[in-house]
Amino acid sequence: MSNYQNTKLNKAYLLIIFIAALLGAATGGFIVYWITSSNSANQTFVNNDKVKILPQHIESLPTVDVETAVTRAVEKVSPAVVTVINNLTEVRRGFFGSQRIQRRGFGSGVIVSEDGYIITNNHVVEGFNSLEVILSDGKTLLAEYIGGDKFADVAVIKVEGSWNNFAQLGNSDILKPGETVIAMGSPLGEFQNTVTVGVVSALGRAIETSQQFSMEDLIQTDAAINRGNSGGPLVNLAGQVVGINTLIVRGSGYSGDIAEGLGFSIASNTVDAVAKQLIAQGYVARPYLGINWLPINPPLAERYSLPTEWGVYISEISQSSPAYKSGLRINDIITQIADEEINEKNPFINILLKHKPGEKVKVKYYRDDNEKSAVVTLGKAER
Repeated sequence: MSNYQNTKLNKAYLLIIFIAALLGAATGGFIVYWITSSNSANQTFVNNDKVKILPQHIESLPTVDVETAVTRAVEKVSPAVVTVINNLTEVRRGFFGSQRIQRRGFGSGVIVSEDGYIITNNHVVEGFNSLEVILSDGKTLLAEYIGGDKFADVAVIKVEGSWNNFAQLGNSDILKPGETVIAMGSPLGEFQNTVTVGVVSALGRAIETSQQFSMEDLIQTDAAINRGNSGGPLVNLAGQVVGINTLIVRGSGYSGDIAEGLGFSIASNTVDAVAKQLIAQGYVARPYLGINWLPINPPLAERYSLPTEWGVYISEISQSSPAYKSGLRINDIITQIADEEINEKNPFINILLKHKPGEKVKVKYYRDDNEKSAVVTLGKAER
């Protein structure tokens, strides 16, 4: 074949390839245009970015059930949770004398009977002039004080009416560490019926108070508790009140360390026993010695060369008291009641509260450097 024929053939091949490319591009462009235009009805523009919406796909998605054991428990208890308002008079002393100031304290509570009895903390209602409660629906009612116990930090108040939506107390003895619990209340007195969720961190905790006694058998939880949550319920997944929130620990006064998630609640079985006495008689019958006392600890004992490192020093005693009648006097140092010695882990008040009015107990004490003992018939402290 001649060079002329080869050149002519090559040009023909190139022409065929060029025509095929044009046809392919046109076909491809038409297909893209057809697909794009057919879906244009299902396109929308948000900030110039295309977001494909496919209604036929959305309609076929399954419905998600967001109800859980937590939400069911909250729905069950929430109508019984109230905000407690303590209207009180505060005396402030300054350079120009004392000034009486009216103020409002806030806490939480929970309705526990159809008669309108409400359980809260004693420290929430302490020193009140009048009490009010804000219901879950926002309605405000006057409340009557029934009674309180500072040692358990439990108080009972009451609102008039018949209440179907009251909460039930559960059995705190069957709680387990790691169990899910829900704290409910009004933190800061403003955010009514706030819900926080956590676990039971530990059981049987004891926290020392500023009044020389320890609150014992407390439930420790990491569910968020803040000022204003005091008196609100700690609820299990069955929707039962297993504790009444009482305090939080933010840090150590010794190390300066800051802690989070250290909340404490009074076990519901303790609450039940105390509340029943408060409703029945307005007070909890506590054993009574009839003394005023000061705590003895190792630093104090060393400073004053006392004969014992732990105990309580009798600073005052009533002549009609059980202690005086059994032979105890001012300046004696009590070291043991029954079989329990007073020490760092066993405060005097906690040991005393384990006994009942009318019970006879052996008391060991020091007079000067001599150890003595006496049998005391405990009286009944009604307030």
